Amino acid sequence: MKSFLLASVTLLVLLLFVSPVIAAKKIKSLCEVRYPSDARVAWECLKLKWTDTPGALFGEHWQDVLRFNRMDRRHFFGGRSIKVPKRFEEITNFTPLPATYPDAAGEEKFILVDQSETFLGAYEYGRLVFSFPAAVGIKGHRVPNGEFRIDAADRRHKSNLYTIEEIGRRYPMHYGLRFYVDKSVDGWPSYWIHGRDVPGYPASHGCIGLYDEEMQRDYYSAYDRKVNKPYYHELKEPFLDAAKTLYQWVIGSHNDPGKFHKIDYGPRVLIIGTPPL
Repeated sequence: MKSFLLASVTLLVLLLFVSPVIAAKKIKSLCEVRYPSDARVAWECLKLKWTDTPGALFGEHWQDVLRFNRMDRRHFFGGRSIKVPKRFEEITNFTPLPATYPDAAGEEKFILVDQSETFLGAYEYGRLVFSFPAAVGIKGHRVPNGEFRIDAADRRHKSNLYTIEEIGRRYPMHYGLRFYVDKSVDGWPSYWIHGRDVPGYPASHGCIGLYDEEMQRDYYSAYDRKVNKPYYHELKEPFLDAAKTLYQWVIGSHNDPGKFHKIDYGPRVLIIGTPPL
């Protein structure tokens, strides 16, 4: 009995540490994923063809359309349906987050994560300076709501226990920013903000994931070409690199050794809302 309980606790800890590894429910139509801000934009549903690319379909607005769908280019593929605004000007530099957050007006840096919108925003003295779509936790493995603080960073964080199934490499959690250690659970599972793929719906098992297309190219491109999945015909610079942007903003002018290190200057993190699925 004791060994069974120990194994159960160990499994829970592993799930929290390496959230992206275990497959979440895959959604074929992002039109089914509804956010509060959808009501502000007139849109229609479009089923993609395998020959479609964001650039070819949407021109200079391709990043805005991906942001509106909370997805990256690896998940833009034939057979998937996405939301397409009827007027692109309505989603230029799209964000559903407030331009100001008065509660953080006295803070040099502050991070807001709204799980109902699956978006993360970075604020300076209460003013939004940038924001990005975020992959949050699936049902049963939600990212905890509440107030936290970034207390550790690791530019090339990786899972010590899990690999990417298709290629056998340790799962990357690049540009990792730790915001919570749950000391109420044996093993003290950690919660991070880090780079990963962003599919357009909740997909993690406890962490908050941001765009990291450079990692995806390095880790997935050979495998995807092998199985004839043409995700990479447009996966070139400019990369969607939200995780890197947030990491560099948090570190600022402080020394970064490039490996795991604790920090005492990390911004406050406020997580609110309930994911749409």
